[in-house]
Amino acid sequence: MPDHGFDATILDKIKQLKPESRYEVLEGLGLTPTQLMELLYDWEGVWARPNQIEPPGNWRTWLILAGRGFGKTRSVCEWTRKLVESGRAGRIALVGRTTADVRDVLVEGESGILATAKPTFRPVWQPSKRRITWPNGAIASTYSGDEPDQLRGPQHDGAVADELAAWADPDAWNQLQFGLRLGADPRVAVATTPRPTPLIKTLIKDPTTVVHVGTTYDNMVNLAPAFIDQIIKKYEGTRLGRQELLGRVLDDNPSALWKRAMFNERRRAPDLKKVVVAIDPAVSSNPESDETGIVVAGLGIDNLYYVIADLSLQGTPDEWARIAYYAYREYDADRIVAEVNNGGEMVEAILRGIDPQVPYTAVRASRGKMVRAEPISALYEQHRVYHVKVLEDLENQLCEWSPVDSKDSPDRLDALVWALTWLSEYGIVRRIRAA
Repeated sequence: MPDHGFDATILDKIKQLKPESRYEVLEGLGLTPTQLMELLYDWEGVWARPNQIEPPGNWRTWLILAGRGFGKTRSVCEWTRKLVESGRAGRIALVGRTTADVRDVLVEGESGILATAKPTFRPVWQPSKRRITWPNGAIASTYSGDEPDQLRGPQHDGAVADELAAWADPDAWNQLQFGLRLGADPRVAVATTPRPTPLIKTLIKDPTTVVHVGTTYDNMVNLAPAFIDQIIKKYEGTRLGRQELLGRVLDDNPSALWKRAMFNERRRAPDLKKVVVAIDPAVSSNPESDETGIVVAGLGIDNLYYVIADLSLQGTPDEWARIAYYAYREYDADRIVAEVNNGGEMVEAILRGIDPQVPYTAVRASRGKMVRAEPISALYEQHRVYHVKVLEDLENQLCEWSPVDSKDSPDRLDALVWALTWLSEYGIVRRIRAA
């Protein structure tokens, strides 16, 4: 631990304060600039919780399975700083779910590489080269988990894998492992909200993996009240809350119509014969309202179905209608369909106000959710539906909603069901006409 000459008991008290209060207290303690600098940047000795610190021993993968807001990003970025400053790693791979996620979270985020760097040892970020360079010559290169070919060839002696459970292509992990061949002891730190994917289950069982489990509640003192209200209110006391708040890997809900294995294989969509944007509108638009489900799906020339995007949101009718219309234009859709049991003519009126010519079909639920959802679940079981990327919130809802005991309104699920129902009926009409 750096010698900042400060009493450990008082430090422990300071750690329990809100961030803005911590710095105010520290500035009034009469520390020298050097002591203050050492104190502020002594992550392991002062600020980190035990489950945020690199484990001891001979391990290959440090797997942090933690709830939202735990501080996973801060943990792996501080670990990266430790590797660089100590000279343990000179070529590091930073891999996230997408290119934007790596940039916005691992590099430029509030807990990212740039934010956690010492002012006296700041790295230079070159976005065009996807590269961070430190004063001692160490380099971190950024990669996307949905582009495994980026990782073919490059060599590293350290790596960070952010939100691994949500990577679109598991082969990106394989390619990352092949490239960890520099230095005497190449290691990777993985930070992810847990999902029971085959890769995560395999890593947990691997004897070279050390698993740290953390919860949202561990970091409550550092979380904004709005985050606490929104996330905890949404998930606390639910089965999914065990995953999103407590960081537990859930098994499949035995009474759900969808299982995680149905999404294991991602496929890029081929040429599409039809594309539809489906809306399941919320009844109201206050802070307590459900989300409005908005899902984009298509029917391929191979007669398989492809779920392209989940744009669901909590918003006003004007907000979600504009998002749906944006999706219609962005994905070159043929039609917008919307459930009108609650919205009546309102949905069409708002969409026509944006574009009077938009192709629109109103659908009305005359049967229960289970009856409508079962045929769509069967399409997944028959391997006729593929997600072109990880749609985490949608997939969580599909695998958690139970027609037996769920009381919530499955907005994303409903939008998905309407989209695939419309496409499947279109396919049947085409086959009948062809016959």
